[in-house]
Amino acid sequence: MQPEPIRPLTPGGLLRRWLVFLLLPVLVALCATPASAQEDPPAETEERESDPEFIAPVVIEGDALFDVRGSSALPANERAEVVQTRIIEVAGSSDNLNVTFQIRGHEFGKEILIDGRSVTIVTNSDAESEQMELEVLTHLQAEAIQLAIIEYRKGRSSEARVNSALAAVAWSVGFLILSILFFTRRARLLDFVQKYAESKFQGVETATKSLLRLRALGTIVGYASLILLWVIYLILFYYYLSFVLLSFAETRPVAELLLTYVSDPLIEVAKGIVSYLPNLVMLGIIYALTKWSIQGVRLFFDNLENGVFELPEFEKHWVGPTFFLLRIAIILIALVFAYPYLPGSDSKAFQGLTILAGIMVSLGSNTVVSNMMAGLFVIYRRSTNVGDRIEVGGKVGDVVEIKLMETVIKSIKNEMISIPNAQLLNSEVVNYTRKVDGRGLLVHTTVGIGYEEPPAKVTAMLVEAARRTSGLKKSPEPFVLWTQLADYAINYEINAFSSRGGSLPKIRSDLHQNIVEVFNENQTQIMTPSYIADPEEPKIPVTEWDGTLAHMRDKG
Repeated sequence: MQPEPIRPLTPGGLLRRWLVFLLLPVLVALCATPASAQEDPPAETEERESDPEFIAPVVIEGDALFDVRGSSALPANERAEVVQTRIIEVAGSSDNLNVTFQIRGHEFGKEILIDGRSVTIVTNSDAESEQMELEVLTHLQAEAIQLAIIEYRKGRSSEARVNSALAAVAWSVGFLILSILFFTRRARLLDFVQKYAESKFQGVETATKSLLRLRALGTIVGYASLILLWVIYLILFYYYLSFVLLSFAETRPVAELLLTYVSDPLIEVAKGIVSYLPNLVMLGIIYALTKWSIQGVRLFFDNLENGVFELPEFEKHWVGPTFFLLRIAIILIALVFAYPYLPGSDSKAFQGLTILAGIMVSLGSNTVVSNMMAGLFVIYRRSTNVGDRIEVGGKVGDVVEIKLMETVIKSIKNEMISIPNAQLLNSEVVNYTRKVDGRGLLVHTTVGIGYEEPPAKVTAMLVEAARRTSGLKKSPEPFVLWTQLADYAINYEINAFSSRGGSLPKIRSDLHQNIVEVFNENQTQIMTPSYIADPEEPKIPVTEWDGTLAHMRDKG
């Protein structure tokens, strides 16, 4: 077989062959599709083609020209390296841009020669693997090699090197100017940002009552701005270095590799943002509807609290908790609708993270949830209101605030006590303010009087003491009950009604004082806890005290 004549490549022919190189594989693939659909490739062939050692690309200066197939004797990567070495040797042997190729027959297939030098051999197995005719595949690879050699020589021509040097100098001058501005003007820029932030945060300091200082906020903003400036500077340095390396043909593969590390992720992010725009629009609509719904509910409860209109059986202290619950419900509904549109919501990792977060919240929030539920019962069951004086767990005080998690009371000793709502719900609560009927609270206390005293006299004295006590009602009349016939005394209980539950400690103290005074006035002894015998004289204190103390004298 005579070798085909060497043909010079004109610009028009170069363009036509490049288009053929691009379009012919598509046409051949479309034509070959029905045949390939009828016959399934053997399993052994599929396993071989999936092996990286079976297929390897021929890469020249970062551009993959075509793939070569390997065999047990010559792996694909070794074959690709041989072809790459030959192409680079041919390309570096001359600077002539008029590159010609020649195709001649070979015992293993077709041999490609560039400028008379053998570069590669296209085998029948290559054509079968590509599902092309051997001649077509050989022409395509020859033209790809020809174009790569032309570009290789163009990039190393004198004109190209001058242009590369000028481009590198231009990039270097630009980055040098940027570096000078960065290191000389950075402090002024940060000072301006800090002052601007302080001017914007004046309202925050006023709202938080100086808890957040302007200087601290400005410093935080300045530090964040400094980090941002350094990040931008390093990114610009990264691209400057990549563009300088991209200017020279020898370093262009390294530059393309550097750009791939940053540009490809950024391009993928940009594509993801563009493809996510419909979901983003839907999330914006859900957010707007949620915001307007919350504003409408807030306006309704503000008018209800201000008395613009009234709801039967709805107390004013329910306004805050009810609005809070409705707001939470609206937000939860919005999250349910927004969940399918969140980025990554359909991924297994996101779903697993959601399940893990739910398990952690459920395991760690039993007490929180119980207190919240108890808080709702406390708020809406009307047993305790703000301002009521209550007794719970041995603590007596006035209810200052009922929150979702706790109830705050101020004790009679002016102590602020926080009681968990779960304890408030599970304990006995005595409400001294709430009126059961019109008579009020029944204040009572017990005294023990000896059997030798006439009961009628004791009853009259106790009733008199109750009448003298301010805060106890005269009507209904105070009354006395016999609570116990003890070993040495009768236990009398004086009972009187009062409508002043908030002053109960003072009323009970005054009642005790009046009982002692009335019994002393009538020379009646209140029994001591332990009784042995009657003294020779009753232990009655003097009515008046002269204010002096006699010194103890030694009887000896």
